[in-house]
Amino acid sequence: MKPTRRSRAVYMVAAVACLGAVAYLMLVSFRANVVYYRTPTEAVAERSGGSGNRFRLAGQVVAGSIERGDHVVEFDVTDGDTTVHVAHDGEPPQMFADEVPVVAEGRWDGDVFASDRIMIRHGNDYEPPEVTSTSTAG
Repeated sequence: MKPTRRSRAVYMVAAVACLGAVAYLMLVSFRANVVYYRTPTEAVAERSGGSGNRFRLAGQVVAGSIERGDHVVEFDVTDGDTTVHVAHDGEPPQMFADEVPVVAEGRWDGDVFASDRIMIRHGNDYEPPEVTSTSTAG
């Protein structure tokens, strides 16, 4: 039995609807997982909007602002114009120090940026350490 034009049209409409639903779900999932970078100036300006979304705060650690506690590190980040106080839950990376460029990921908690992830920003130039061989072939 040969399919009629009408049944083919029904299948085509169903296929287009399924593809549209899949595309919509992918878009919603993608948007939920995107984390934006903001400078302290941009973050403070957008804080008044009341958005509780996660984002990445990029700036430089203010010298002398690091205070370490039990599993918490507090410090200030600046972009040269605006300074934001950050409360980080967890241990920061080894290279974390005064005046180091950082990216802290988290969200606003009142006037404090509550972070749960810190990344150290560094240049692309990697030079492996020199290795001296102490073994002898024999």
